[in-house]
Amino acid sequence: MSQVLVTGANGFVGRALCRVLSGAGFTVTGLVRHEGLLESGVEEWIEPSVDFAGIEDQWPAALAAHCVVHLAARVHVMREVSVDPEAQFRSTNVEGALRVARAAWNHGVQRFVFVSSIKAIAEADNGRALREDDAPAPEDAYGRSKLAAEEALLRYGRESGLEVVIVRPPLVYGPEVRANFLRLMDGIWRGVPLPLGAASGRRSLVYVGNLADALMRCAIDPRAVAQRFHVADSDAPTVAELCRALGRHLGRPARLLPIPESMLRLAGRVTGRSAQIDRLVGALQVDTSRIRTVLGWHPPYSCDEGLAATARWYRSTRRGGEC
Repeated sequence: MSQVLVTGANGFVGRALCRVLSGAGFTVTGLVRHEGLLESGVEEWIEPSVDFAGIEDQWPAALAAHCVVHLAARVHVMREVSVDPEAQFRSTNVEGALRVARAAWNHGVQRFVFVSSIKAIAEADNGRALREDDAPAPEDAYGRSKLAAEEALLRYGRESGLEVVIVRPPLVYGPEVRANFLRLMDGIWRGVPLPLGAASGRRSLVYVGNLADALMRCAIDPRAVAQRFHVADSDAPTVAELCRALGRHLGRPARLLPIPESMLRLAGRVTGRSAQIDRLVGALQVDTSRIRTVLGWHPPYSCDEGLAATARWYRSTRRGGEC
């Protein structure tokens, strides 16, 4: 089978992708900045330079990958300290990605799968599931950097011949998840009352196993070249439904208070946390018909199966291995 290089291979999505690729018979190399945390059987390439500045000269002579899946990125920073966040995001997510793409092409790689974000196009769906050809309107530095990287990479692909594929996932969850999804499970596990019982906006999610499967398909299917794909689970639950499902799988029923959305949004404005409230109660559904039609891809796991797997992992970390 072919060889695949995965940047950010020791991250949440990277580890899941490496497992899927190795299980399918691919030879996998993980490009990381620091040693450790790679999946068993994945060859490690440590390249510590900032924003891949040294990747061209450090490319291993024995590495003959046919595809790069680029996961490494500067993601959301909860307590931003940079005086120019826009420049920092561009440096890593645009210039860094282009450095990897150029080095890959110069060393014989045929395909470059870039993992972008649904935030490159919008933060809300405005009543209709977001399609790949909708006019993009990213709202923060992260989303703008991802959109700029998409455009730059597709342009480079047209100029050089590198086969570029763009994948835009929404929120990714699964075993080893961190950030807000983990905090939500913490709250449900501890029985904290959550003011989300009346939240009615549906939000697309993607189980990490579904995303890894889609990325593997994009790495090998010739029909994926020069495409942008939205990838998500088949279901798009409300936050209230998500909490109830997680509570069921955790064995700790979610304690939901039916606070009207208008009151939550008002509280967000008063406390300066409108963006966080919007992500909880606003609608953000994505249309995945393109990848289903073009590649014939369908999520191998249902949303409920993904939530069950995530809850089993969480319980194992909280109760000494009990599942």
